[in-house]
Formats: sequence, C-alpha cells, structure tokens
Amino acid sequence: MKNRLKVLRAERDWSQADLAERLSVSRQSVNAIETGKYDPSLPLAFKIAALFDLAIEEIFQQD
Repeated sequence: MKNRLKVLRAERDWSQADLAERLSVSRQSVNAIETGKYDPSLPLAFKIAALFDLAIEEIFQQD
C-alpha cells in the first residue's frame, strides 16, 4: 500500500520518533509503514488520519 506519511511528517518537521510518540507506536513501526513494509491496522490508520486531519484515503492508496 502506498502512503504519504513521510511527506506529511516532513511538512510538520516531525522526526519518525516524534510521529511514533504521537501515535503511541515504535519508531520502527513508523519506518515500516512509510517504506511500505507494513500496512497499519485499521484503528492505527484512523488514528494517523485524525492526527493529520485528513481522510484515510488521502494518506493511503492501494498499489
């Protein structure tokens, strides 16, 4: 699954650790999501969307 997480995070000058803390996940989880190695659970996807005040579809797209 493709995503815009890295771009959205960079726009806010957040490190992966900053984003991880806000989402209550590990930095490694953020890295895995950004690189497409891991697709977030639906609850985590909703949490990410809420944090960036966007719809899930605006962040995540099917390959």
